Amino acid sequence: MSVDPYTDLPFNFYEPDDVVGSVGPVGSVGLIPRGIAVGSTGSVSPVGYRGEVLDRVRTWLARFILTVHDSDLDLLALWAAHTHLCVETYTTPRLVIDSPIHGAGKTTVMEHLQRLCLRPVQAASLSSPAMLARLLDVELRTILIDEVDRNLNPKREGVEDLIAVLNAGYKRGGTRPVLVPTKDGWNVREMPTFAPVAMAGNAPHLPDDTRSRTIRVLLLPDLEGRVESSDWEEIEIDAADLGEALAQWADEVRDTVRTVRPVLPEGCTGRSKERWSPIRRVAEAAGGHWPSIADDLIRRDLIEAQMDREDGMVSTPPAVTLLRDIHELWPGDDDFTPTSWLVSELILHNPRTWGPDSAYGKALTFQRLGRMLAQGFKVNSSRQGDGPRGYYRQSLAPVWRRMGMAPGIEPTEPTEPVRPTGENR
Repeated sequence: MSVDPYTDLPFNFYEPDDVVGSVGPVGSVGLIPRGIAVGSTGSVSPVGYRGEVLDRVRTWLARFILTVHDSDLDLLALWAAHTHLCVETYTTPRLVIDSPIHGAGKTTVMEHLQRLCLRPVQAASLSSPAMLARLLDVELRTILIDEVDRNLNPKREGVEDLIAVLNAGYKRGGTRPVLVPTKDGWNVREMPTFAPVAMAGNAPHLPDDTRSRTIRVLLLPDLEGRVESSDWEEIEIDAADLGEALAQWADEVRDTVRTVRPVLPEGCTGRSKERWSPIRRVAEAAGGHWPSIADDLIRRDLIEAQMDREDGMVSTPPAVTLLRDIHELWPGDDDFTPTSWLVSELILHNPRTWGPDSAYGKALTFQRLGRMLAQGFKVNSSRQGDGPRGYYRQSLAPVWRRMGMAPGIEPTEPTEPVRPTGENR
């Protein structure tokens, strides 16, 4: 007779009624007392642990899927679980299964998601936004789009409308007007677009606004044979049972997911918060090691996003590039800088963007600079006395700070600007 370390209640390890599972490497058998849950890593969690089903899903996926980052298996398990709870989480991040080449297992991932997610529908040939809206008007579904590099190719006719529907369905309440036939002709109905979406493709070129709504899982070919092949004739029933268990678990934690508001890692704000909050809330409901796993996933994503920006992988709107370049060029603590000086220095500083050989086709002008700052940030030029037109630092400083370009403190009282001196001005 032994004592449960979490409940101080006695139990016998070797009575059949008390044995509920196994511990150790895959294939090994051990005896576990009832009241103890085992995580996917073999760790033992206390009574009340609610993430046992997620552990099973993660272990199942690890048998058949090899990801570049092992933690992406946790992400896949959490994302599959969130599809059953997306109404409670309010937003639903788009999942992108990515690989630079064919044969990396993207279709395999989609096949497993088809067994685990909420009422999934394979939409390999999805081409009509109206069809998608009509499908979701009947019931909430998980949309699985394979070969997204071809199905959402920007050159394909109608893709813009389809992408707009996918973007609108990112938040609960998204709709699309659809014509429906009536006895007297046609009527317009607002049909829902809200749905979880997983997309698989070879390095798909998604628009920036769509990419900002996605979480990416990267795959490479399993040349060493480290995972099993998905023989669905043999594993179909087990996969379906696991999907049903996941759905039942979601019903048990639905109220928790609806009300919980866990603290997200520092820096997870704005669009990042919208993407990761559903995953984190599901992890919080699971308990055990899952909240820390989700936090690690979020931190990794924030670091990768920063690295992508530094490597120039994220396109920056021209107005933001202009604002950043002006901040880098601004002369010291000067309160006022003429537009003529800014334009000439910008062309020298960043000729590929502002010079005569830029993609715009000609060099930056006073008028274009003024239009971009006014339209982008509501910053207008001013005149200092009878001198040339230019910009005050106190007008740009709040925008720089809000855009994360400077930690400067906005003055509480307007200061009387002093006209700069020097031959170069």
